Amino acid sequence: MRVNSIIRESIVDGPGIRYALFTQGCEHGCPRCHNPQTHDREGGVEIAMRDIIADLKNEANENPLLDGVTISGGEPLLQAGSLVRFADAALSMGLGIWLYTGFTIEEISSRGNPDELSLVERADVLVDGRFEFGKRTLESRFVGSTNQKIIERPKLYIHGPHKNPR
Repeated sequence: MRVNSIIRESIVDGPGIRYALFTQGCEHGCPRCHNPQTHDREGGVEIAMRDIIADLKNEANENPLLDGVTISGGEPLLQAGSLVRFADAALSMGLGIWLYTGFTIEEISSRGNPDELSLVERADVLVDGRFEFGKRTLESRFVGSTNQKIIERPKLYIHGPHKNPR
């Protein structure tokens, strides 16, 4: 899979200490994006999923304070099929999953892509929506603009009414 970076002990990409995987490639083109280096689909590096999972296992074994993983980007849903394996590995280690995407939960649901739905359903928390500079916030934790939603247990929303659970 194409990876921009991995941060093994992030404290800003969700609650607690997190293993943060930043995917490479994004087509949203959000003006003033926080991670523009992740946009080029040919950028970053190619890393085998088995190697990423082995790195996560090693980090989880070495750091008993690791709370979970965060999958961000770029746009993770562009590589959803590969990321399902990563999510399954994290869940098998007892790690929670935060997933950031520029798509809204309504868009994900209407797209109906099985890999995307499968990845979202594995997440404990979905942070959805494109970054909008005109709605930028420094007051809300874990989102860049006020239009973005933090959705707990997104599997409940993929197949049901699409309401902001906050």
